[in-house]
Amino acid sequence: MKFKTKLYLGFGLLIFLFIVFLLFLMMLMNQLNTNMKNAVDNYELAKTAYKIQDSLNWYRSDSKGILANPPADLLKEFQDHKEQSYLNANQAIETLRKLDKREKSQKVIAELQSLSIQLRAMEAKTNKLMEQNKDEEARNLFWYDTWDVIDKMTSDANYLQTIQEDGVQSEFELSNNTTSTAYKFIFGYAVAVLILGGAITFFILRSMSKNLNNVMSVFTSAAFGKGDHLPRIKVKTKDEIGKISIAYNEMAQVLEKHHKQEKELKIAAEEQSWLNTKIAEIATMYPGINNLNELAQLFITRLAPIVGASYGLIYMKEDSVFRRYGSYAGQEEPVGRESFSVGEGLVGQCALDRRPISLEDIPDNYIKISSGTGEASPNSILVIPAEYQGEVLAVIELASFKPFARLEQVLLEEVVSHLGINIKSIQRHMRVEELLQESQTLTEELQSQSEELQLQQEELRTVNEQLEEQFKSSEKKTHELEKIKNMLEEKAQQLMMSSQYKSEFLANMSHELRTPLNSLLILAQMLSENSAQNLTPKQVEYAKTILSSGHDLLRLINDVLDISKIEAGKMEIYLEKTEIQEIKASLESQFFPLARQKGLDFSIQLDRFLPGLIHTDPQRLQQILTNLLSNAFKFTEKGRILLRIEKAKQTAFSEEKGNNQVETMIAFSVRDTGIGISLENQKLIFEAFQQADGTTSRKYGGTGLGLSISRELAQLLGGYLTVDSKIGEGSTFTLYIPGLAYEPARLEAAVTVEESKPASFTGESLEGKKILIVDDDMRNIFALTTALESYFVDVVFAENGREGIDVLQKNPDIDLVLMDIMMPEMDGFEAIRAIRQMPEYMNLPIIALTAKAMKSDRKKCIEAGASDYISKPVHIEQLISIMRVWLYR
Repeated sequence: MKFKTKLYLGFGLLIFLFIVFLLFLMMLMNQLNTNMKNAVDNYELAKTAYKIQDSLNWYRSDSKGILANPPADLLKEFQDHKEQSYLNANQAIETLRKLDKREKSQKVIAELQSLSIQLRAMEAKTNKLMEQNKDEEARNLFWYDTWDVIDKMTSDANYLQTIQEDGVQSEFELSNNTTSTAYKFIFGYAVAVLILGGAITFFILRSMSKNLNNVMSVFTSAAFGKGDHLPRIKVKTKDEIGKISIAYNEMAQVLEKHHKQEKELKIAAEEQSWLNTKIAEIATMYPGINNLNELAQLFITRLAPIVGASYGLIYMKEDSVFRRYGSYAGQEEPVGRESFSVGEGLVGQCALDRRPISLEDIPDNYIKISSGTGEASPNSILVIPAEYQGEVLAVIELASFKPFARLEQVLLEEVVSHLGINIKSIQRHMRVEELLQESQTLTEELQSQSEELQLQQEELRTVNEQLEEQFKSSEKKTHELEKIKNMLEEKAQQLMMSSQYKSEFLANMSHELRTPLNSLLILAQMLSENSAQNLTPKQVEYAKTILSSGHDLLRLINDVLDISKIEAGKMEIYLEKTEIQEIKASLESQFFPLARQKGLDFSIQLDRFLPGLIHTDPQRLQQILTNLLSNAFKFTEKGRILLRIEKAKQTAFSEEKGNNQVETMIAFSVRDTGIGISLENQKLIFEAFQQADGTTSRKYGGTGLGLSISRELAQLLGGYLTVDSKIGEGSTFTLYIPGLAYEPARLEAAVTVEESKPASFTGESLEGKKILIVDDDMRNIFALTTALESYFVDVVFAENGREGIDVLQKNPDIDLVLMDIMMPEMDGFEAIRAIRQMPEYMNLPIIALTAKAMKSDRKKCIEAGASDYISKPVHIEQLISIMRVWLYR
């Protein structure tokens, strides 16, 4: 700390103590003023309390005067004065309530306010009695009741006056105590300031003399002549003496650093001189060398003694291999490998990494360095690459009895860079000589070939004449081919248009067929369930027959759509993780009832080596297996049907498809004891609309589409379908699909929409819910209304999108909308978008119903704003389940 700072701090502390003393006096005066003000306030409150008593006394006196029936002019004066007295008393009470916040005062003031209200009520009652000329009753009321209230109020006012007078007295006592305390503090504070001032003066003088003596002793002992180490002053303070100490220490540090730098520069100059000398010594050997072997041997012979190596090898690059070209202190039998590949051994690794490799503490049996007096193992090995423009051309390996010094390693880095340049120069020189020799040989060959060319030119003239004639002929054919090409392009365009028309026709056909089917299936299902128990068993059987026929027609529509999309190459496959156990459970629930009905033995066997999951399209896989099992049940009248699922090695499949990654296939084999298929008909059954023969179709029914669709789907899944059958013995259809992830060709287009399977919400009732059905077909509206009303649902309907929006706006309590897509005036897409633009219906559940079962239709519905999607014909259980999901989510 500086002397000036110490003086400032000393006097500053004294001034600070004086300021503190002044602040204390100001606080004391402020406290006394506060006490005096509080005493005055209490005195004013006491006067206010006295004012209440005075006003009450006047009120009592005026009341007695009024009861004495004075003349009218005197009565008026009494009444006015009495009213003013009452107001004065209430005003004084209100003043006390606002100014006196003490709890005991507030309780008394609250009682005064309550009594004041009672007093006003008694006054009104007394006036009323006097108006009725009941003077005696009025006087009794005043003398007994009103008088008691006035006494209580007077007593309370007197109590408040006493409280205020006590407050005045306590403030005077507090002021006296404060004054006494101040006298004591002033005396003690003065004594403390005198003692502290003396201590500060003694401390400043003592610290100055001690630090000066310490600096002088260090200056005396300093020895500038040595320069390696100078004494330092220990800095204990931050005053002027401390700064002198810091300056001296920095000067000593600079002198020592300068002396050290002189030594380092001298050593560096000596090392650089040695490096330049040795580099020049090695560089002088390169001129006149045109052979790599000579260069390698001379280089290693000169380099090893310079860096203190007792053994050395040099490897040079030939193609992708480094071969030994020279050695230093070698033995009769060559030590070490003749060659190394890149990355092989230390030499190959050094070439790969393009940086030196150093080894210390070499084992005794690694290598022996021999001399006339004996042999010993080296302690250090250094492997260093020689590069040219980023390419390693040579690797040098050196062994020494001592570690290589830093200066020797720097020398090695310099000389190997020059070595790379010289190696490249010699390689180019050797290449030029080779090319020169090859050019001489080629010149001789060209002379002999020129004679042959002259003969060939004569032959070419003849050939050219023939080619000109052929060119004219080919040109004519080219024009004809262009005409044919144009015709084929027109045909292709027509085929594309035909395919498009066909797709649109099938979509429209699906819509037109599914629309009536929707109402037919819903009503048939309701009749077959006979919930009202009003149909005869025969009528229920009729309804079940209608329902079964409707489902058969629906399957036929789906098969026609699927075969059409497959033929157009527009079927899409969606691969995902599929549990085999789920496939098994689904098929069992589907076909066990049919097996019991036909009296057949049906089972599904799983191989114990099967994986739990396979990567495939579960919908298409189940479609294939359903087709195969349906055929098996159709053509088997007695015996058994077995579905076996197992792993099958399928190397033949890998070779056929050119996919070596697929080695394991999953085989799904459906075996039956049915009528069987002849060998000549086994290929025919996989064609569309074909069966084994006409009698089969007549006896068993069917369209012949199932196996054709199954074969094409199997190929899209990355597998194939086989059949093994004999007439009268049964058939075995086997589906092979990849067991691991297999990515088939992805083909654009729509497919039959995969129906959603929402979770079951059977616990929630739909009773009382209000549903809006928007459909242009009254048959569908009737069928859906009938089905929903059985669940006690309130149904309203509209016949197009525009009308549906109007009905929705008139019925804001609608809970859910069932929206058809294809409608006149405004279709379902436009209606959904219009509803979603209304803020109050942004979260209203809207389920799209459409007879178009294309993949793109579902996407369009969701993009338009639909909450969910279901295709016609509608399954009532599925519809109810989806409605519960959206109504109770």
